[in-house]
Amino acid sequence: MLDHTRPIAGDRAVADPVQVRAARPATSAGDDQRTVFDLDLIKRYDQSGPRYTSYPTAVEFDPAFDATRYAEVCRETNTSGRPLSLYFHIPFCDTVCYYCACNKIATKNRALVQPYLDRVYRELAMQSVLFDDNRVVEQLHWGGGTPTFISHDQMLELMARTREHFKLADDETGEFSIEIDPREAHGDTVELLREIGFNRMSLGVQDFDPRVQKAVNRIQTEAETMAVLEAARRAGFRSISIDLIYGLPHQSAESFMQTVERIIDVGPDRLSVFNYAHLPKRFKPQRRINEDDLPPPEVKLEVLRATTERLTEAGWLYIGMDHFARPDDELARAQRDGTLYRNFQGYSTHVDCDLIGLGVTSIGKVGKTYGQNRRELDAYYEDIDAGRLPVFRGIELNRDDEIRRDVITRLICHFRLDFADVERRWDIDFAGYFGRSLAKLDGMQQDGLLEVDAKGIGVLPKGRLLIRNICMAFDAYLEAKRGPVGFSKVI
Repeated sequence: MLDHTRPIAGDRAVADPVQVRAARPATSAGDDQRTVFDLDLIKRYDQSGPRYTSYPTAVEFDPAFDATRYAEVCRETNTSGRPLSLYFHIPFCDTVCYYCACNKIATKNRALVQPYLDRVYRELAMQSVLFDDNRVVEQLHWGGGTPTFISHDQMLELMARTREHFKLADDETGEFSIEIDPREAHGDTVELLREIGFNRMSLGVQDFDPRVQKAVNRIQTEAETMAVLEAARRAGFRSISIDLIYGLPHQSAESFMQTVERIIDVGPDRLSVFNYAHLPKRFKPQRRINEDDLPPPEVKLEVLRATTERLTEAGWLYIGMDHFARPDDELARAQRDGTLYRNFQGYSTHVDCDLIGLGVTSIGKVGKTYGQNRRELDAYYEDIDAGRLPVFRGIELNRDDEIRRDVITRLICHFRLDFADVERRWDIDFAGYFGRSLAKLDGMQQDGLLEVDAKGIGVLPKGRLLIRNICMAFDAYLEAKRGPVGFSKVI
């Protein structure tokens, strides 16, 4: 049933909303993979906004989309023959990092794991019967929490159970990744993960500065991190990514650059540099951080500027949304050839997968829907024990949602948009459908964030760090709310 309170129509036409620059096609601007840090522009545009791991975003999810409807949609997608993607949420952590905003359970009690995995196995079985056996899993991800909190035997069993219920692609074509806390993964763990099928990993570092680590309760030596990285290379992992966070207590541009330089020296394939959002009212662990120790906004911006410029100088490319990659990395190649995609697992080269979320709080994307599992462990257990799928809310996209998701995905992945491509796919007149959205870009064009002409939109080097702002111009839900409510800052 359509929800008539949701936007279902285009922007309607606005007379001559865009200054046309015909001298050079705007879409060619998006081919420029440089990134320029313009402090004045960033200060001016640094507002709150969605990260667009989905559109519509999770704040629009509704309990009206339930497990029954989810199961119906899953079965309907079997006619498509699309490949599958699996996400497993492992919520347990040995210690709590004070900055963390993830759904996790901090505990020393490893006995809690098996009852949880037993439910995940039952959910695997329930999910698998919804999908035809010939649909291949091309992407798999273990996230958390700390996935390596579980034992080696439990890792073996979880992957074995997965293979019992789903057909996994071979190692050459599958993208099988895991989030790693170096404090919870030694050389034998890395070897085991490679043996059971993982070929990509993301290492959480945040900052090597001991003072910063103490302030956020994540004591992790550089040696621990490098040992895991080298073990992954010896084991044959095809891609290694490192996560950093700026905006943590006691950080300065000078101190953070020491960590950046060390990361450049060891040369991972990808690097994520996330902005710490201090929201202690929403996330209890953050209340343990002394706000007086947090760097002021001008220092955070200086950290970001120094980091962006140094990584660019070292040959890294800004892929978008905090992510950097080497020019020969598959993400950079996919961005250049227009096949990059973005979902709840981040940037990916596997565009056309139906994503199945497994475990507490997981979010899936199947067909034209998003569905989320129960967020509380007890509620998740209750559903599984009763033989029910634990999906408790979600959303079915209407045509307008699909069109806007396509536009936002193209911009956030490729920094360019060809009007004719969108018009052919959706049978619309772009200027007529998105008149108000295009009008919102006029000031951004004057500020040098992007170029718009009769053929399309091209994001310029100064606009790449502000891609969320550009995408927000096409977000009908923000317009209905009259602003981005409850989201983090874009920078």
